[in-house]
Amino acid sequence: MKKIIMALALIASIQIAGAQQQAKSLSAAKSAVESAQKKAEHPKKATNPTTWIKLGQSWLDAYVAPMGNGWTGATEQELSLLMSQYKVLGTSQETIQGQTYMVKRYETADYYFNADGRLAAIKVTKPIAKNCLEEALNAYKKAHEVDAKAKKTKDIVNGIQNVNARYIEEAYTAYTLGNMEKASDFFELAAEAAAVVPNSKIDTNSIYNAGLTAWFLANEKDSLEANKWLERARKFYEESLSYNYYGEDGEVFAKLADIADRLGDKALSKDYLEKGFSAFPNSQSILVGLINYYVSSGDNPQRIFELLDLAKKNEPNNASLYYVEGNIHDKLGDEAEALAAYDKCATINPEYEYGYIGKGILLYNKALDLQEAASKEMDDAKYMALVRDFEIALKDCIEPFEKAYEVSKDDSIKVSIAEYLKNACFRFRADAEYLAKYQKYNQVVAEGK
Repeated sequence: MKKIIMALALIASIQIAGAQQQAKSLSAAKSAVESAQKKAEHPKKATNPTTWIKLGQSWLDAYVAPMGNGWTGATEQELSLLMSQYKVLGTSQETIQGQTYMVKRYETADYYFNADGRLAAIKVTKPIAKNCLEEALNAYKKAHEVDAKAKKTKDIVNGIQNVNARYIEEAYTAYTLGNMEKASDFFELAAEAAAVVPNSKIDTNSIYNAGLTAWFLANEKDSLEANKWLERARKFYEESLSYNYYGEDGEVFAKLADIADRLGDKALSKDYLEKGFSAFPNSQSILVGLINYYVSSGDNPQRIFELLDLAKKNEPNNASLYYVEGNIHDKLGDEAEALAAYDKCATINPEYEYGYIGKGILLYNKALDLQEAASKEMDDAKYMALVRDFEIALKDCIEPFEKAYEVSKDDSIKVSIAEYLKNACFRFRADAEYLAKYQKYNQVVAEGK
């Protein structure tokens, strides 16, 4: 089954990636840097902020030059003319994190095309210098230092923002190509660049993503090395929290709770979860974390309902809170209470699909459990009783799923619901009514809309 609630994806705010670029030739870019450096070494010209701004731009151009004229998101057809002066040295296929890429190798860069034939990443293999962005940022810092009358602030800020965006682009490329360590480092550098005066911005996206990629890395390492990356992730998540940046649905709280738990501080983990739940009661990751905590610790899970009741008092007509309540009861095995909460959710807001979805999934999963139990039952009478209960539960899930399908305005959710309905109706296809429903929802799933 497709998951209706999708996992949090990497949040990347890229200002330059995806824009067409016309790179300078390598020789022109090198010459421009050398010329700008000579001017910056001249005592009189070094006091002029424009000298340093031009040096910063020359380093940015030097950073871009080895990339060629491609841009992420471009198709091979779009690049065929723009890249005609660059010779393809070879092609190959690489599978990274489950994704297969067709790789075109040029003299100074590799182009990674995804399954849709679009350019997903540009990996520079022969940079003009390893520290182009660092040199560019230093030049803009120097420009600000000598700009006593602040006449060039706008140009300096623009340069700093371009450096920040290029670091983000580097981070996203590293992430796409599976190098979480580099991705985390580049996101950190992006945040540091954004904070440089006179730009003086807090790049909360990059701070968050530096933590997220470190957290991903911790999941790949053994316990001793994982702790190092957990500590790094915690540093950035705590910084995000200090700027009131919580990620999607309060994900910062969920990640900090997970980190605290894995580092052995269960009390702190619980504290993060409860604070997160108070602010984001609809967050599935926080909810699951709380339920897992209470189930594993043996503490009274009633505390979750107390927190939920506080949220209800503030928003008595918030249907989603009853959906959350239903999920909690479902996770705790309280079927009747879960169904009542889902029904209440649908009553408060009949146009909110999740009350129906919650009820449908509970009954569908109940049917699967009964089917599995029947497959293991050797007694014929008990087997037939389990099959009867299985079919009742499976048929009961169809109505709430169909109601959810009817009211949902999200095509991706409708397709996920249709997949449940297709499977449920298939069981009863001997009946013409259910055969028609099976055919309808099977077509929706096949077409993806």
